[in-house]
Amino acid sequence: MTAFSIVLLAMIAAFLGMRLYSVLGKRTGHEQEPVLPRRDDQRVAPVPARLGDQQGVVTADPALVPANLVYEPQAEAGLRQLLASDPQFDAGQFMGGAEAAYRMILEAFWSGDRATLRDLCDSDSYDAFVAAIEDRESRGEKLDNRLIGIDSAKISDVTISGGEAHVTVHYQADISGVTRDANDVVIAGSMSDASQTNDMWTFRRVIGSRDPNWLLDEAVAV
Repeated sequence: MTAFSIVLLAMIAAFLGMRLYSVLGKRTGHEQEPVLPRRDDQRVAPVPARLGDQQGVVTADPALVPANLVYEPQAEAGLRQLLASDPQFDAGQFMGGAEAAYRMILEAFWSGDRATLRDLCDSDSYDAFVAAIEDRESRGEKLDNRLIGIDSAKISDVTISGGEAHVTVHYQADISGVTRDANDVVIAGSMSDASQTNDMWTFRRVIGSRDPNWLLDEAVAV
């Protein structure tokens, strides 16, 4: 079952009308220092996870990694590489936007809001979402969904290729919802029961671009 066919839920946030994709990774001048400190003499505080001496392998002791970090230990090598290429990247700020984007993209998918999906997704992801929406609409079905809450959202992988950064976020969220037919009759699901999603979403952005926006590149249910 893919991320485009799972039962999804909506949550109305105060900033729903904003284009929150534009805050992914963008500094405003009021944030704290990046969650992942830069190595060398620029910072003296030790990082919670260290890099291996060979091939950038993470050798962190899980017991030493604080539970409130916005990234998983295996993502540290990629984050360091991204910070070296883009010193303005802020992991904490990125994750704040990533959680908002997660809600907005799902809300747009559930309601069939193609305009919002176009703004937040790259071409391939947009086409996949629209194909699923059109398939649903062809059967006269509607989604009545609700996001109960995001239990966990952390950066799980960072890669740089061809001057483009790809940041993968691992989301775990509780959702409940139903599917209704053209007569508004419930044909699947229940609003009284919640299920947990386990999704890996990858966002991409050209490093050094004046455009601060990150776009959804891939969404996979695991």
